[in-house]
Formats: sequence, structure tokens, C-alpha cells
Amino acid sequence: MTRFLKLVNFELGRFMKIYLALIGITIISQIAGVIIKSNSYISRANEAIYEDLVPKEEFFATEGLMSVLQVTRSLWFMGPIALCIAALIFYIFFIWYRDWFGKNTFIYRLLMLPTARIQIFLSKGVSILLMVFGFVAIQLMLLPIESVILKWIVPLDYRIDMTAGEIIQNSYLQTLIPSTFIEFVLYYGAGIMAVFIIFTAILFERSFRLKGVLLGAIFVGMTVLVFFSPILIMEIMQTYYLYPIEIFILEIILGLMLISVSIWTSHFLLKKKIAV
Repeated sequence: MTRFLKLVNFELGRFMKIYLALIGITIISQIAGVIIKSNSYISRANEAIYEDLVPKEEFFATEGLMSVLQVTRSLWFMGPIALCIAALIFYIFFIWYRDWFGKNTFIYRLLMLPTARIQIFLSKGVSILLMVFGFVAIQLMLLPIESVILKWIVPLDYRIDMTAGEIIQNSYLQTLIPSTFIEFVLYYGAGIMAVFIIFTAILFERSFRLKGVLLGAIFVGMTVLVFFSPILIMEIMQTYYLYPIEIFILEIILGLMLISVSIWTSHFLLKKKIAV
């Protein structure tokens, strides 16, 4: 366990500078977005009400009251989130290929460590999962701060105060921060499964080179087909014999099976097909 934790810490440390930079971009961009959008709203309100003599009720009917939701729908808010997601998707591939194509083919040093090779595989997956949770935690901490900043700028009569939970429920954040346990299992379980499947496909490519690309693609295609097979079968047969909760339970079972198959296959490839 100690060696595994050291591997996880090592993987996190290798990406930490970029990770902290992404967090910094997210904080600066979102707070700047709150300030800019709030000042813009107040400027429009003052111009309409005090210069054009538009009644407040009419302005509010046209523009609506200011809230953090208006910020969450802007590029200032969603842009850095999209950037972080893109960076993590890129890192899913980079975390392996960096070891092979980096200086002194570092992967061979990792494979020679006195530990089970599957721990290298699992440590990379856990490090990505921890980074995802880190981004989510930062976002949860930012929402109350952004709400306070908006309150400082926008007068009470011009705004709607919302809790962090209400902001999440009424924005795209509900995908990243599920409100129910079932949604959490569905979204993050599927994410973990996808990461492990991609890892296995990469190991196929590294084990068999050009043939491995085809084998990896077949493996990904088969896992996707198996995972969605209950829904596909019902759609083809036009017979919906399962309740939603039964489909959910079945998908969890299939997801766990596919994760197990992915880990076992990766363990086999690391142990038998990748030589040092």
C-alpha cells in the first residue's frame, strides 16, 4: 500500500504545475466573470432607468434580475471548466505516452520497480480521479465566494440570491456535481470505466504496435457495445421489459464487469507482453 501511495503521489507531482495553473486560470476567470458581468448589468440598468427613464419593472421584465446563473452561462465561467476537462482528457493519453517517449524511456524504470505492475496502471487511474475531484472541490468553494462578490456589486433590488445547491441545479454544473447518489454513481462510474478502457487500449497499442491499434479499437468497441447492450436490445426488439431502476442496476453490474475485464487485461499485457 505504501508503494502504491508513493506511485500515486509521484503521478500527481508530475502534473502538479499544470494542474495548479489550470486551477489558477479557473479562479481568476470565474471571479473576473462575476465582476465584469455584474458591472455590465448595473451599467445597463442605470442607463435604462436613469437616462432612458425606463421603469424598473419594465427593465426587470426585459433583462431579468441579476444572479450567479447569468455568470455560469458565460464564457468566463464555462471556458476554464472546458479547458480543465480538455486538459484531463489529453492527460489520460499523455500519462502513458510521456513515459514511453520521454527522456530515457521512463516506463522501463517504472516497470522494474519492486512492485506489482498493475499498481502502475491503478496509480495512474487514481491520480486522474483525484485531480477530477480536486477540480470539483475548487468549484464548490468558488460558488459561495462568487455569490458574495455579486452581492457586493449588485444592489439587493436588482439581484436574486441563490445557494450553491440552487446554482448547481439550474446550470450545467449538475453534470459535474450530481445532486443525487444515483447520478453520482452513473456519471463518475462511467467516467472511471472510460478511463480504464482507454488505458487498456493504449497498452494494446504499446504491446503490439500497429496491430495493437486495431486490437485497442476492437476492445473499446466491444466494451461500448456490451455496456449499452440492454438498451440496444430493447430498442431493436421494441420491447421495454425493464424498469428504469432495473436498467440502472444492470448497467452498474455491466460497468463493474467491464472495469474488472479492463484491469485484468491490462495486468496481463503489462506482465506478459511488455518486456523490459
